[in-house]
Amino acid sequence: MLPHLIRKPTRLAEYDYSCTGGYFITLVTQNREHLFGEIINEVMQINSNGKIVSEEWTRSPFIRKEITLDAWCVMPNHFHAIVMIQGLEKTATKDHESKPVPRLIQPKSLGSLIGGFKSAATIRINASRQTPGLPVWQRNYYDHIIRDEDDLNRIREYISNNPLKWELDMYSK
Repeated sequence: MLPHLIRKPTRLAEYDYSCTGGYFITLVTQNREHLFGEIINEVMQINSNGKIVSEEWTRSPFIRKEITLDAWCVMPNHFHAIVMIQGLEKTATKDHESKPVPRLIQPKSLGSLIGGFKSAATIRINASRQTPGLPVWQRNYYDHIIRDEDDLNRIREYISNNPLKWELDMYSK
């Protein structure tokens, strides 16, 4: 296989993403296409696709009882969110020590949540624009395990200020 075609894993290999804790995620549209609206005067104006993303995200805790939503925002070509996984018996330590897990998507895990959310939003967006099978999202996603209250507050502020800093955003181009 060509070296540039080999995908590097984006998750921590030794971390169990079904552990109780907080996670910051960023999902980006395929080819960074501006599908969800636009920033006007530093305010995100979502379009019908952005509304679908919002609706599917807010439905998530009703489908997956183990999660709680925190701060989140839809941007023209990406989505930021903080999600809490709770109610599970195990908890990861601050140093991310947990038993190694297979690379399959575990039920009630961050990967399971993201996969279900991306799938539901994609199906609805493609039905709306009559483009069945067209990718909406990039294959992977960015995640950050929230380590403490300071980390959580810093990320909340980042999400809140994201539309204000759109011109400086790496995804705006």
